[in-house]
Amino acid sequence: MSDFPQGGALVVGGSGGIGSAIARSLAAAGVPLAITYRHHQEAAVAVAEEIQAGGGRCSVHPIELGDLDSVKACIDAIVEEQGALHTIAHAAGTSIDQPYISQLTPEQWRNTMDWDVNGFFHVAHAALPHLRRSQGSIVFISSAGLKRFPPGDVLSVAPKGAIEALMRGIAREEGRHGVRANIVAVGVVDAGMFPKLVERGDLSQEWIDAATRNTPLRRFGTPDEVADAAVFLASSRARYITGQTIFVDGGYTL
Repeated sequence: MSDFPQGGALVVGGSGGIGSAIARSLAAAGVPLAITYRHHQEAAVAVAEEIQAGGGRCSVHPIELGDLDSVKACIDAIVEEQGALHTIAHAAGTSIDQPYISQLTPEQWRNTMDWDVNGFFHVAHAALPHLRRSQGSIVFISSAGLKRFPPGDVLSVAPKGAIEALMRGIAREEGRHGVRANIVAVGVVDAGMFPKLVERGDLSQEWIDAATRNTPLRRFGTPDEVADAAVFLASSRARYITGQTIFVDGGYTL
């Protein structure tokens, strides 16, 4: 018996390190899915082709999260393709700098908050009518930094704080329609922005060593470990779980 109902899933940001791992895990569970991208079309197509080569179903869609009409059109096309939509896994994020709050420009702040927070709102707003019909769920990939703030990470952490508030609101308001909303708060994961920040020198070896020491499991996470938690929360095994946050951080926030 499948852990998912009829229909499919949408992974927003499925071309990224964590998003692509979630897509692969959903496909391994037999879920037809769609992934979106903004700039990285080649990476998104490569993920879809890998899933298709393994016998899964995966389509690729460009999306402009800042444009509600674009988001609605994308989700409507995916629903028409899949027949129904039961899961949204939101793993999209911007490529960000690491300024301290005192160094932020108003433009940096506005652009990041607009893209991340309003972008998520557009996805949720467009998807909720479909999720009500399927009694589906939203899983948002957040940051453990909301509990243990890393200096210089405000452009990543602040928008996620706003989105977590939206997620709790969705869980509270949409539960009567059978819709669930849960969060995976991620610690340091060797994927996505992390290797880029290391490569350009924003994260020193001293920082890496300290972060490893401060993690009880003494290592960083993998995208697959995040995906395991996300797919569990999206599945029927978590059918009585909503409004919750699972920390996948190796104990970093203890």
